Parts: sequence; structure tokens; C-alpha cells
Amino acid sequence: MTGRALPLRPLAVWLAAHRSAARELGFYARTFARSASSMLGLGLVLGFLLVAALGPWIVPYPEDGRGAVHLEQKLEPPSARHWFGTDEVGTDIYTRVILGARVSLQIGLLITLVAACIGVPLGIVAGYVGGALGGVIMRVTDVFLSVPALVLAIAIVGALGPGILNAIVALSLVWWPGYVRLVQGKTLALRAQTFVEAARAIGTGRLRILVAHILPNCVSPITVKASMDMGTAILAAAGLGFIGLGAQPPYPEWGAMISHGRNYLPTWWWYSAFPGLAIYLTVLGFNLLGDGLRDILDPRSRA
Repeated sequence: MTGRALPLRPLAVWLAAHRSAARELGFYARTFARSASSMLGLGLVLGFLLVAALGPWIVPYPEDGRGAVHLEQKLEPPSARHWFGTDEVGTDIYTRVILGARVSLQIGLLITLVAACIGVPLGIVAGYVGGALGGVIMRVTDVFLSVPALVLAIAIVGALGPGILNAIVALSLVWWPGYVRLVQGKTLALRAQTFVEAARAIGTGRLRILVAHILPNCVSPITVKASMDMGTAILAAAGLGFIGLGAQPPYPEWGAMISHGRNYLPTWWWYSAFPGLAIYLTVLGFNLLGDGLRDILDPRSRA
């Protein structure tokens, strides 16, 4: 009995040490699960991620994602052979919609990641350091926020030239001010907290205070904003693709597919309908997931 109990001791010690964290995690999970809309958002996002991960292996006509032409079967309606129908050159729309999920995921992740990497450090510095440096950061942020993000992105892409990479760069450059505003306000509130004052009183360096005390307490609002920004970034990139400034043919991108399909409405409705439905479900999923995360990570929203 003793020999079998000994290997369990490290596990018991670990569980005891992390019991509080496990209890808090369980509370968050129960709170999240009580919301039907949050669970719907989680399901939609997981489905989107699964499709993006497995897309190249589950599509029936992989060559259609690379611009294959089958004029003998152009503009066929949805059928058992082509679930979402075909386009004007006979490529399978289902294949292109599925492959477009990975493109949209890459776009959303890159835009959100780059914007957060720019905006979070600037927001922390502006909120904690303040002074002339903080003032300059916030005035530059105000300039960017004064211009509609999509309009500014269109101007940047117009200068750089159309293309998926330039669209990502343009949207990343207009996305970071939101993170600066969010993190700067959170940092101002944290700067006056007792634990920050105590760390400063014992001689803790400014950089360590920012990294070890301020940044971890900003993770919750950043997570909520990033989850919502994923859907918004995908929608914005689709908007640039729709007006011809984003992904170029034969790249399987949802916005570009809708743009081409609108020329065939309403007779060949499936060309635009299914990419549009994919955008709708993806953006809805990320927004509902973001609302659910806000409910469990922001104590004021539960009050």
C-alpha cells in the first residue's frame, strides 16, 4: 500500500498548491457555461478553428483553391457533387470557402497580434510614466483615432498597392490605438494600487513593476478585446478584399469571393451567399465569445 501511495504524493502536493486556482477556473467555467450565447460563440469559434486547421485535407477539390479552371461546369447550383455550387470558371465554391477559413484566421491573428504588440507597451508607458512622453503617445493615438480605421487602411493600401500582405500591414497600423487607450486607462488605475506603491517603496525597478505587476493585471481586458478584434479584423480584411484592395485572385479569400459573386446576383446567388454566411458566422462567434469572456473576466460586468 505504501509503495503505491508514494507516487501519488507529488500529485497531491501539486493539487493542494493549485487548489485555489483550480477552484477559480471552475467558477469561470460554470459562469461561462450558464450563458447560451457564450457557448454558441465558443462552438462557432471552435468550428472555425477546426475548419481552418483541417481545410486542405477535407476539401473535395484542392486544385480549385489554386485557380483551376473547369469551364464545362461553370455556375452550377448547389448539388451533391458541389455542395456550394461553382463559380464563373467552374471552381468549387465549397472548396474555396473552406480554404478561405485558414486565410481569414491568419489575417485575424496577424492583425490582432501586431496591433497588441504595438499598442500594449505604448499604453503601459503612457499610463505609468506619464509626463511629456505619455502626452506625446496619447496625442499620436488621438490623431489615429480621429480618422475612421477602414478609411485610413484604404489610404495606406492605396499607397502600398493591393495585396493580402499590404492589407494586413495597413489594418495592423490602424488597429493599435484601441489597445493604447484600453491599457493606458487600466494602467492609470493600477498605478495607484497598494501593491504597486509597495513595490515602488521597496526599491523595485520601474521596468520590473511594469512587467511583473502592471502587465499581468492588464491581461484580462486585453484578452477580451483581442477575442472581439479577431472577428472585426476578419470583417475589415474582407471589406478590403471586396473593393479589390485585399487578396487578389485566385487567392481563396471570402471578401474577394463576395465581390466577384455580386456580378452574378440574384440568379447565381450561391456565389456570394456562402462566403457571406462564412463571414457572418465567424464574426458572430468571436463577438459572442468576447462577450462571454468579458462576463467572467470583468467583475464589474457580473455585478
